[in-house]
Amino acid sequence: MSSTPIEAVIFDMDGIIIDTEPAWQQAEVAVMNQFGVPINLVDAEVTTGLRIDAVVNYWYQRHPWPNYDNQHVAQQIIDKVVAFIETEGEPMRGVVEALKLCQQKQLKIGLATSSSSDLIEAVMRKLGIKNYFMAIESAENLQYGKPHPEVYLNCANALGISPANCLAIEDSFNGLIAARAASMQTVAIPAAELAQQSRWQIGHHQLEHLGLLTEVLG
Repeated sequence: MSSTPIEAVIFDMDGIIIDTEPAWQQAEVAVMNQFGVPINLVDAEVTTGLRIDAVVNYWYQRHPWPNYDNQHVAQQIIDKVVAFIETEGEPMRGVVEALKLCQQKQLKIGLATSSSSDLIEAVMRKLGIKNYFMAIESAENLQYGKPHPEVYLNCANALGISPANCLAIEDSFNGLIAARAASMQTVAIPAAELAQQSRWQIGHHQLEHLGLLTEVLG
C-alpha cells in the first residue's frame, strides 16, 4: 500500500453503495433476450461496471439485431433498474458505517459511477445518503466510461484532491482498472462468488464488505 496519505474516499455506486448488480444483470438479460440476443445471467457478468451504452453496444457487436437504437435499448434497461431501486433497493452491508467513518476522519467523500443521473437520484432518494457526498460524478456524458479513468479524475478534481491521495472503492474489475489508471489507491469489494479470483490482486486492498473499511483507514 502506498504511504501517500488518504484525503478523500471515492465510492462506486452499483454493487458498492446499493445492491443493484443482480438487477442490472436481470434487466440486461430480459431486454437483450427481447432483441434476440441469447444471453443468460452468467453472460451478463462480463459487462459489469461498463456504462450502459457500452453494454448495449457490446451485445450488438456479437449478436446484431435490426433497427439498432442504442439509446432506446439502454433506456429500457435503466427503467427496469430504477423500478427495482424504488421498490426493492437495499444498501450494501456497511455503507452508512463507512460514510460515517470517512466523516469522522474528516475525509472528503465522492461518488464516481458509470450510472446515469436518474439512477443516481433514485439511489440517493431511496437510501437518504446524498448529504454525505461532496462530489457526485457520472460517466454518463463522458466520451468514455469505465475502465477509462476520466470519471475518477473528474471526481478527484471536483473534491480538490490529488488522485494519489484518493482511495477508490470498487466491486467491478472494469472499475478497478479505471481507479488504478487514475493513479488512485484502491479497495476491491467483489461479489462473494467472485472474491477468490486472482484478478482482484491489482487492487491495493480487498475487503469482504464496507463495514471493514476501518482496516484500511485505521
